[in-house]
Amino acid sequence: MKVVFFPLFLLLLIACGENKNGAGDGPKTQADSLLQEVLDGHDVVMPKMKKLERLMKASNAAVDSLNQLPAGKQNAALKVKMQALYTDLSNADKAMNDWMNGFKYDSFKNNEAARIKYLQDQKARVNEVKAQVLSSIDKADSVLEK
Repeated sequence: MKVVFFPLFLLLLIACGENKNGAGDGPKTQADSLLQEVLDGHDVVMPKMKKLERLMKASNAAVDSLNQLPAGKQNAALKVKMQALYTDLSNADKAMNDWMNGFKYDSFKNNEAARIKYLQDQKARVNEVKAQVLSSIDKADSVLEK
């Protein structure tokens, strides 16, 4: 029985061993690193988009509810705050969608210098979008929790 397990154990040990040829060790070039940073920025924001949409609906519903009240019972300051919140969330949603629609994964594949410049620009843009989305969500969370 030991004779059967030893070769299987040895085979498993070899299969799980370190990768000596360096394949899969991460980005190989500056462009690869920049692309990964751009994708990482996107990956932070994308899961938050459903929450952003829910918050947009909630803030819009709050504005609609305030509009339903008789003129004397409307809270003008709260209405302005909810409208501003909706606008902020809507702008963040638009910024993310615009960035995603404009991003070209394969841009300048055959021109490394141009690709690096493009990806540096995209990294800055996705970081701006990320900050805008996260900020608007945080703001909406704090306002709508009350």
